[in-house]
Amino acid sequence: MAEVPQMLPILILQTGGPPQAVGAAYGGFDRMVGEVAGLNPGRLTRVAAYKGETPEAPSRYAAALITGSRANVTDHAPWSEACASWVRDAMDASLPLFGICYGHQLMSYALGGRVGYLEGGREIGTQQVELTPAAAGDALVAGMPSIFAAHFIHEQTVAEPPAGAAVLARNGKDSHQMLRYGPNAVSVQFHPEFTVPVMRAYFDVMRARLADEGLDVQALRSGVAETPVSHAIMRRFFERIAAPAASADAR
Repeated sequence: MAEVPQMLPILILQTGGPPQAVGAAYGGFDRMVGEVAGLNPGRLTRVAAYKGETPEAPSRYAAALITGSRANVTDHAPWSEACASWVRDAMDASLPLFGICYGHQLMSYALGGRVGYLEGGREIGTQQVELTPAAAGDALVAGMPSIFAAHFIHEQTVAEPPAGAAVLARNGKDSHQMLRYGPNAVSVQFHPEFTVPVMRAYFDVMRARLADEGLDVQALRSGVAETPVSHAIMRRFFERIAAPAASADAR
């Protein structure tokens, strides 16, 4: 009998975790990603880069997702710089990459873009995003609504994308909400792994801090809504681009 080849794992490169109360109720970003993307938990391997863990060579994975973080890319922490170097190696190896929030900014920075603070302060809650004309021929968003809802929490942004990157989505707050760097590499500023309960939990945990920033916490929390298109973008990435077998059980 011929030996069945073993599938390579999907890397969840963790650059941080949610606040303790959010994580206790809903798990870390790895669990959120796996559940929303419909990935087989047994196929995932987790590397907590922000705790000093290091990933293996890109060739040892089928794909990688880089999570969000409460850190800032502009702090240039040693572990973050090491991740940026790994991203460059992964791009050279054509490894499918998907970045979220910090991961979005890190990928852009690693590939020559510039990261800075978001003009006008934090973007948080459920906000609208629109696809750009550049997204018209992109298979990842083909057939999806041109305007859709997504969950946010960020103070920094991709101020200037790397040369050659295509801007696939934007809104009035941030011109670079979704970027494509190549056939297998995409990143998003929003959080496709967040559900409504998770987004509301962030408001509950951060209520005092957000109020001090002058935000109408109650109105923003009340505006939290479902984000099916945001979820679908992440699911489609893994189904169509990175590892079709990974989500077979979810279809």
